[in-house]
Amino acid sequence: MRAGLRGLIGLGLRAGKVVIGTGSVRRELQRGGLVLVIVASDASQRTGEKVVRLAKAKRVPVVIGPDASELGADLGRGSVQAVGVKDRHLASGVRRKLIL
Repeated sequence: MRAGLRGLIGLGLRAGKVVIGTGSVRRELQRGGLVLVIVASDASQRTGEKVVRLAKAKRVPVVIGPDASELGADLGRGSVQAVGVKDRHLASGVRRKLIL
């Protein structure tokens, strides 16, 4: 993952503005607490069906990030297929980093 993106997500994680993992992302989407979802580029079809469909239903943007092992490693975890962002400003920064 790009260093700037890693830093943004790490900052959000420390601030409690990021949730990690498919289950956590789904729960937070159901509560209406996310403004952006990052899905690993190699996420399973099941993740796509569960997370992406729910995000679209809730009108939460979904962006494709690095592969699951890289996404997880950069967050100090194992393989991570989905990350949810709760803060609008953080989400804006993440989107800019992913587009560049």
